[in-house]
Amino acid sequence: MLNRIRDFFTTLLGKNKTPEPALDNIVTAPLSEAQLQSIRALSASRYEPMHLLATTAQSVGRQRELNEDCLFSLSSTLAGNTGSPPFGLFIIADGMGGHQYGEVASNTAIRVISSFVMKKFQGALFGMPPTPVEESLQEILQAAIAEAQKAVLREAPGSGTTITAALVLGQQLTIAHIGDSRAYLLYNDQRMEAVTRDHSLVRRLEELGQITAAEAAVHPQRNVLYRALGQGDNLEADITTIPFPMNGYLLLCSDGLWGVVPDADMRRIITEGPTMQRACQNLIAAANAAGGPDNISAVLVQLLG
Repeated sequence: MLNRIRDFFTTLLGKNKTPEPALDNIVTAPLSEAQLQSIRALSASRYEPMHLLATTAQSVGRQRELNEDCLFSLSSTLAGNTGSPPFGLFIIADGMGGHQYGEVASNTAIRVISSFVMKKFQGALFGMPPTPVEESLQEILQAAIAEAQKAVLREAPGSGTTITAALVLGQQLTIAHIGDSRAYLLYNDQRMEAVTRDHSLVRRLEELGQITAAEAAVHPQRNVLYRALGQGDNLEADITTIPFPMNGYLLLCSDGLWGVVPDADMRRIITEGPTMQRACQNLIAAANAAGGPDNISAVLVQLLG
């Protein structure tokens, strides 16, 4: 019986099949210059589907024994006739140093936010048929932050954490932010700019014109936050939606990176890295080379299309 079944599939697979050439008859040759030019022209144009490349790197630093940073990175591409856009969720959390359970606060916040967001998109990404998402991306992130606030107050009372979360759908980038971790965008023209605002006392003094940027960089209270997840009853996150620059980069990082490596150096490291993973690791190495006074975390994302 098994032999008959095997013969049936062998016959079925062999029908209308053109005989393959013998391997020893195949001849290979280098691509011509015309073919190479054609490939270069194609690689310079837009292509489908759009997709996200993401990489992460982290270090405890050189002056800390405990890592209170936590990060999350997830991207998905579901391509086909429906033209599904790329989807990504990326989060950085920095537990407040000197507070009890800082590492618990950052881990709890990221787990709650990532779980909340993925449940909202589970039907849209993997349902058969797909289930539409009712809320806006901003509403989803705001609700996720509220859930994380309750969880941190319950699981790690007296602690706190920063949170910077980026939700990507197609070329739409929505960022929810509390504290002094940062999100940067790096554009094709080499511009790099922070798209989040630090919720620190020193940054507030700088915005009011009471101290200079140079003074803020060395101020003894530069790490004191006036807004953090797990602190206070009513917590409001900064939430904004902006375009993700095509073929550009998104960088999420804790202050262990941006606090010791200047923006210009971070931009250079990213653009000169032979690969994204190497660039991300080089960012961490640069922070450690500058003394590594704090935990260091980075998430680097590129949108290709």
